[in-house]
Amino acid sequence: MHTIVSSATRTVTIGHDQPFAIIGERINPTGRSKFQRQLRDGDLSRIEIDVAQQVAGGAMLLDVNMGAPLADEAELMVRAVTLIQGLTDLPLVIDSSIPEVLEAGLKTYQGKALVNSVTAEDERLHAILPLVKRYGAAVIGLPNDEEQIPDAPEDRLVLVRKLIQTATGQYQIPVEDIVIDPLAMPVGADTGNAMRTLETLALIRDEFGVNTTLGASNLSFGMPDRHAVTAAFLPLAAAHGLTSAIMDARTPQVVTAARAADLLQGRDEWGAAWIAAYRAAQLSPGGATPRTPPETAPTQAMS
Repeated sequence: MHTIVSSATRTVTIGHDQPFAIIGERINPTGRSKFQRQLRDGDLSRIEIDVAQQVAGGAMLLDVNMGAPLADEAELMVRAVTLIQGLTDLPLVIDSSIPEVLEAGLKTYQGKALVNSVTAEDERLHAILPLVKRYGAAVIGLPNDEEQIPDAPEDRLVLVRKLIQTATGQYQIPVEDIVIDPLAMPVGADTGNAMRTLETLALIRDEFGVNTTLGASNLSFGMPDRHAVTAAFLPLAAAHGLTSAIMDARTPQVVTAARAADLLQGRDEWGAAWIAAYRAAQLSPGGATPRTPPETAPTQAMS
């Protein structure tokens, strides 16, 4: 099953037989106080840096979130989407918990966007899915409802069924345009969370075959050496059905792990992409892999 997202001039296909889709998480003010202040002042200059770094790091899509406290999020989303479309042809993920902000971004965007996100809460489903249908977008679905994020993978699967049935049945959204986020909870809170996420991914793959994503940094939140944890988790998750992740595309260690997963699962014919990436790194300034950037807080919403 293929989920297709596009800009005006570029198409990215997400699928179990496709290269792992790296969604750059950086254009997000969560945990970035300086960026929040800049956005409140109407200063979007930092976005240009974030776009350049993520494109250079290997991002295939860019998540765009303008949720700075006390800022006009809808206006910022319009300005950010317009700016980014002038900087890169990578497809965009329009990221907000506010329907009006999502619509402002979708109305501005030229192409088929991915909406981040909708939960299984009735009110959210009926507020966001009509926008997804109206603008011909794809959407990320989160298996939590009004009461909780279920702990058991089987209980999360129940909410995935609700999401998919409502989207396809009531709103006639093609099933291939639904991307499920199983919700990666921090292993620092419970070391069993990683296995529960993997089990949920496998259940989703086996029953529905839809594409999946998650906030890769959520799993390692609160742990030391977070990039190592994330890099170890991504190939495991890919083997259980994960086809994309919202992640720090500036981090060579994590991006390399995703590319290695493609190689080892036969999604990189003759290792062409792996070899090309290695050669490009050798030709970079200094002839070495770029320095790993500072760790950041998770950016994927869990409610």
